[in-house]
Amino acid sequence: MSEAQAAAEPRKGVARNWLGWFRRPGRSLTRRLVWLAAIWMLLALVLTGWGLTSLFRESALRRLGVTLNETIDQAVLAATATPEGVTVGPILDQRTLNIYSGKYWAVAEPAPNDRLRTLARSRSLWDTDLTAPADLPPLLARAGGETISYNAVGPAGEPLRVAASMKQLPGREAPVVFLAGIDRSAVDADTRQFATVTWVALLILGAVLVAAVLVQVQIGLRPLYGLRNEIAAVRKGRKARIERDYPVEIQPLAEQVNRLLDHNQEVVERQRTHVGNLAHALKTPISVMLAEAGTTEGPLPEMVRRQTKVMQGQVDHHLRRARAAARAAHGLGERTPVAEVIDELAVMLERVFERRNVEIDWRAPDELGFLGERQDLQEILGNLIENACIWCKRRVRVSAGPSGLGQMIAVVEDDGPGLPEDQRETVLKRGARLDESAPGSGLGLSIVDELVRAYGGRLTLGQSDLGGLKATLELPAAER
Repeated sequence: MSEAQAAAEPRKGVARNWLGWFRRPGRSLTRRLVWLAAIWMLLALVLTGWGLTSLFRESALRRLGVTLNETIDQAVLAATATPEGVTVGPILDQRTLNIYSGKYWAVAEPAPNDRLRTLARSRSLWDTDLTAPADLPPLLARAGGETISYNAVGPAGEPLRVAASMKQLPGREAPVVFLAGIDRSAVDADTRQFATVTWVALLILGAVLVAAVLVQVQIGLRPLYGLRNEIAAVRKGRKARIERDYPVEIQPLAEQVNRLLDHNQEVVERQRTHVGNLAHALKTPISVMLAEAGTTEGPLPEMVRRQTKVMQGQVDHHLRRARAAARAAHGLGERTPVAEVIDELAVMLERVFERRNVEIDWRAPDELGFLGERQDLQEILGNLIENACIWCKRRVRVSAGPSGLGQMIAVVEDDGPGLPEDQRETVLKRGARLDESAPGSGLGLSIVDELVRAYGGRLTLGQSDLGGLKATLELPAAER
């Protein structure tokens, strides 16, 4: 790699990194558009300010050049070649007669080493010379009589604008250089004032343009914000589909999202159909086996009945798990009122356990919603409340409420014997039963745990202040 290539490589890396800043994921689209517009406007305003200031300065210097050329013309008309050199008659310009007035003229001839030797000067110069660049005589010789202008310092230390022109005087073989200078302090002051006003105006204009771009971007991206809000409403269960019409640029995106929702619904319905078909196909043979085994006594029929019941429990368990996973995956657009479900379960279970005088005390806000299907919430809370009714002495307490961050908490407690801490994890295992005399298959808490996990929640068991078991559920909550 050559030195030039090696020197250029870091610059390419810097450009790549600079462009990469705009391509990073997570960057705000609004900020990106505003920054890009601000950068281009900044470059445009800087170039405009520099251009306007340069044009103003050049225009002012051209006006000074006109004045200097007039002075040179007057000096040429008044100049006469003599054997001793050059004499210049009176020039009717009062400023050239006052010492260090800021306006000067001089006549010089080329000297060795490309220098100038003054032959005549205005009274305003007194005994000083107009300074000139070291290479001025060759430049004037090549200019062919054209005027050359440059900046210099005057006899009083003031900034000067000087014009020089090489002329040929009658009666003299060697050319003569005519110089005229004028104080440019006023021009520099005007240029600075113009630059200040221009940059302040451009700065204000830039701020107004950036604000206008920000408003324009906000208005232009408003349909995207609306689409984002509709998608969030679908995710939170307030809507089933995207309903609004959008501009042609993003309407295809809205249509694709709706197609994706329809596809998910179709997949879930297909899975439910397959699960139902499987349940029907398996339960019928199992029921036949149980019926046949129930008509015969002996070790073999007993073993068949026992194993068939285990098979039936396993089938029920896996079918429920498959249905739960399918419904949880489809959770978009589903919102179930928690209070209604608890009320229905409490009324039903109080009638079931009426002989034991079980009382179910429940509390839940009316606006609280579960982000999922009603059937799943009924199965989750139904299993927990039924389990509490089985083991309680008389009292069951149910409470539910929001916990923030899109979650809700439901607590089911009873005043029964409770459960030792070392056994709480065991009862969540599929088919686990700590008391074989109690009714049930041992799958209730396992199904609850798996349903809750399918929705991304959590089930924990603890000690209730009523004395019995405390089951705490964390589930996704639907926003109002």
